[in-house]
Amino acid sequence: MKISITTLSLVFCGLIGFVGCKQETDSTTTTPTPAAPTDGTHVHDDGSEQAPHGAHGAGPHEGTVADWGGGKYHVEFTVDHDKQEGTVYILGADEKSPVPIDAESIDLSISDPVMQVTLKAAPQDSDPAGKASRFVGNHEKLGVVQEYAGTIAGVIDGTPYSGDFKEEPHGDHDH
Repeated sequence: MKISITTLSLVFCGLIGFVGCKQETDSTTTTPTPAAPTDGTHVHDDGSEQAPHGAHGAGPHEGTVADWGGGKYHVEFTVDHDKQEGTVYILGADEKSPVPIDAESIDLSISDPVMQVTLKAAPQDSDPAGKASRFVGNHEKLGVVQEYAGTIAGVIDGTPYSGDFKEEPHGDHDH
């Protein structure tokens, strides 16, 4: 008995169609996860949306802002090249308001030139006793005038936080 290629093709397609039409018997429904915004906006834990960090400009101290904890906190990195000094400000979800934390230090890691700096608490005048929203540290490599990139890490109420930042070029180098 001779079977044509057309007949074999029809049988094959029928089998594929039969297998592909299997019905699910699970009666649970799943809620689709909303797609991430494509414009660079990120959604914070409280449901509020925030413009991407690269798009909103400098922080309140003209520094570079990074996310800490999915938007619950933010950190702002600034550098004074003449003093070879890096400063990080702890900010709230609005990326403007200082948030004093109960920590003696936080860690700054720069990728180029490679350096690790422990930033010590340097409370601002408005910070309550025993807490700080500003952390400062010195390293000779911070005297290099360039855009820095790295990670800022610290602990708030026993929870570790970490955020990556990257300075973008702008008119002057007095970050």
